[in-house]
Amino acid sequence: MTDRELTAFMQNWFERFMARFDRLDKHLEKMAIKEKLLEGERLLDNQDVCQMLNVSKRTLQRYRSSGELPYQMLYHKTFYRESDVEAFIKANFAKGGDMDGDSPEDTGDDPEEPDSD
Repeated sequence: MTDRELTAFMQNWFERFMARFDRLDKHLEKMAIKEKLLEGERLLDNQDVCQMLNVSKRTLQRYRSSGELPYQMLYHKTFYRESDVEAFIKANFAKGGDMDGDSPEDTGDDPEEPDSD
């Protein structure tokens, strides 16, 4: 392969490579536009919220039914405003304090140590 042929080959390869990047860029732009928004706020679906809260779909249904977690129905699909989910997390998961039960507070279950006189 001569230098001229090598240069032509590399030029052709580079143009194809850049065309692929352009297609990927356009595809990513389309995906960003398709992000679910309602009045400028991001919407989350059941799967997103289940993963965020680490709960089952049934537990999520209970939160909806009890009115604890507001939701929107769009085209027969359930969505949650991101701000509503964040407020729910702050209100319900933060109020328990230490979720692991490793809290150092005294529960009164342990007998007091005897006095050593």
